Amino acid sequence: MLRPHPAVLRRLVDEYEALTGAEGARGPAELNPRVRDLAYTLCVSTGTRDVRRALEAAHQWLAAAPAPARETAAPATGQRMPTPEPA
Repeated sequence: MLRPHPAVLRRLVDEYEALTGAEGARGPAELNPRVRDLAYTLCVSTGTRDVRRALEAAHQWLAAAPAPARETAAPATGQRMPTPEPA
C-alpha cells in the first residue's frame, strides 16, 4: 500500500485535530464540510473506513517515520518544495 508523505499526513492530522478540538465547544464538528473532507482524506490516505482508525494509523506511521525528509509539502498546492541547503 502506498503511504502519504509524512509532511502531508502530519498536516492532515494537525488540521483535523485542530478543527475538531475547536468545534467541540461550539457543536458537532461533523457538520463542518472541511472536517468531513479531512476525515475522508485521512481514511483514503490510511486505507481505513473510520476516522478514528485513520487517526490511529496516521499517528503510528508518523511515529515510525524517519527524521524529517529533505522536502516538505507546500501548503496550498500539495507540491513539494526543496528545503534550503545548509550553508
